[in-house]
Amino acid sequence: MSDDELEAKDIESIILTGKIAKKFTRDPRGNRYEIVGDAMDGRRAYVVCRFLSSGILLVITAYAEEE
Repeated sequence: MSDDELEAKDIESIILTGKIAKKFTRDPRGNRYEIVGDAMDGRRAYVVCRFLSSGILLVITAYAEEE
């Protein structure tokens, strides 16, 4: 996340404006989701996350699309 200079507000924006692009179902820890949306500065960016058994959303990684 730091290489792309994405901050917490960008992650929130990506999740709130985005759509699930991929669902990864073969992980024994549970399904993972790749969400594509817009960072605060308008860049197209991605968040990979999963829901924990407690219902908390765990962000695994986030990255911006290369220009």
